[in-house]
Amino acid sequence: MTDLGNVLIRGAVGFLVLLVLARIMGKKHITDMTYYEYIVGLAIGSIAAELTFSPHVRMSNFLFGMIIWAIFPMVLSKLELKSFRFRSLAEGEPTVLIENGKILEENLKKENLTVDELMIHLRQKDAFKLDDVESAVMEKSGLISVMKKSNVQPLTPKDAGLVIELDHSPQIVMIDGNVLEKSLQDYGYTKEWLLAEVTKQGAKRFEDVFLAQIDSKGNVYVDLYNDQQSNMPEVKQKLLMAANIKQLQADLIQISMQVTDAKTKEQFKAHAKQMDQLFHELSAHMVETPST
Repeated sequence: MTDLGNVLIRGAVGFLVLLVLARIMGKKHITDMTYYEYIVGLAIGSIAAELTFSPHVRMSNFLFGMIIWAIFPMVLSKLELKSFRFRSLAEGEPTVLIENGKILEENLKKENLTVDELMIHLRQKDAFKLDDVESAVMEKSGLISVMKKSNVQPLTPKDAGLVIELDHSPQIVMIDGNVLEKSLQDYGYTKEWLLAEVTKQGAKRFEDVFLAQIDSKGNVYVDLYNDQQSNMPEVKQKLLMAANIKQLQADLIQISMQVTDAKTKEQFKAHAKQMDQLFHELSAHMVETPST
């Protein structure tokens, strides 16, 4: 085998092993690295590089070394979960940089952080004026968390004493013209209701829809393959009535899934079934006649 072929094979093996080890170690080691995890990352990367360009050393030795180094942070992570003292020793403690609006110069020196660097971190948190900052803490990962003073924080509905309906995570219900039925059923809606909703926004069939998302209130965002279709004239009255009937049916089904009383649940289901029957009875009369 040529030298280039040997390098290619060993490099590919090293990459695959690194990928597997990264998956095993988990996401935490990527987003929130500690001191020892940073050292382990450097060591494993160096071993992978040596694996690629040192054909005179057996590949198994390098692979064994990479596995050993990957085991270290996983073992230490388990120890951190069991011992607060060990966690403090291994990861250190957060450092307060600003407290009660005052900069703690000694803590800046302790973290080798200049005023210019501190201001960069504050601006990244939308704090351009030091007078707006109540506290700032350098986390163990090196990131800086900022808390602004109460008088400059955005006003929330809670601050204004307003009662609002809580919203939950939206769900993607269509991708590339395909309906994700499980996501749709999680919110208690049917394919017929979804078709009526996308029709109101310019689609003629599911295949016209590139992406559709529904929120917990039943609002549907639709993106069509042909964006000009969304600018088509308003859907006619009969089609809107059909969509409203299916919307009411879906709402009744959703409420029946939320209530705990068995009798009330059955009543909502019965009303939903009546809406379905009404839709089928009126469907023959909902066909729009072409305008002349």
